Amino acid sequence: MIYFSDHRIDYFIKEDAPFIDLTTLVLGIGSQQGRIRFAGREDTVLSGTEEVLRIFSKLNIATIKHLPSGTALKPNQVFLEAEGKAGDLHMAWKVSLNILEYCSGIATRTRRLVDTAQSINPGVSIITTRKNFPGTKDLSIKAAVAGGGYPHRLGLSETVLVFKQHLNFLGGPANFIKMIDTVKTRACEKKIIIEVDNLEDAIMLCDSGVDGIQFDKVPPDQLTKYVAAIKEKNPRIVALAAGGINEKNVAAYAGTGIDAVVTTWVYFGKPADIGVTIDKI
Repeated sequence: MIYFSDHRIDYFIKEDAPFIDLTTLVLGIGSQQGRIRFAGREDTVLSGTEEVLRIFSKLNIATIKHLPSGTALKPNQVFLEAEGKAGDLHMAWKVSLNILEYCSGIATRTRRLVDTAQSINPGVSIITTRKNFPGTKDLSIKAAVAGGGYPHRLGLSETVLVFKQHLNFLGGPANFIKMIDTVKTRACEKKIIIEVDNLEDAIMLCDSGVDGIQFDKVPPDQLTKYVAAIKEKNPRIVALAAGGINEKNVAAYAGTGIDAVVTTWVYFGKPADIGVTIDKI
């Protein structure tokens, strides 16, 4: 789903083992053959196996079997098994587990949001913000996609998304509307989305030429009325809901008639619980 360069895979390894595995070295077990197995301890949506396979390949570890990212695991289901020298297996162990646990945690939370939201509104999308922890964007985005979500915005260079902070320099939504044609000319192949928190601004923007309105921190009961009002005025406009949306309230937001839920929640939470065994063979 996402390309990881050799440099990125090498970075994952070197970050944890910049020189040697001192423990394996002083124990004198590095050249012995072994087998490593990974299994989820709970219901888990898997993410990160492809990157772990690349790590194994770099360390001369032979993969026996694996399941791809996006697989729904049952408790105690072995999803990755490989063989190699003990020194290589121990060097791959923790960095691989960290990738699998953190990424699978994101994928699992995303799948729960998708399933909950689409049980209420089958047409709604779960889209994730760019508020992932710095340095983890590629892994985080891949994990969200593995869970059934989509990226809302991968970075500042990608889309035109106008916030209140931008409008402060323009003098408000009314002045923004005056320059919408200029904005659309400058970014003629891009959609224009603007974030608001009240119905008055939303209605004013509906026929301005913007492609979508993102409602920030509007409670679901109010949002239902807001979405109905803007869709009545402009049926083609995209309605997004953002701000504090999580597993507890996503069903309520999905029921408002919005087209997509914008969330950061999936990135922050408990990693998946994955067990590892390394045995001599």
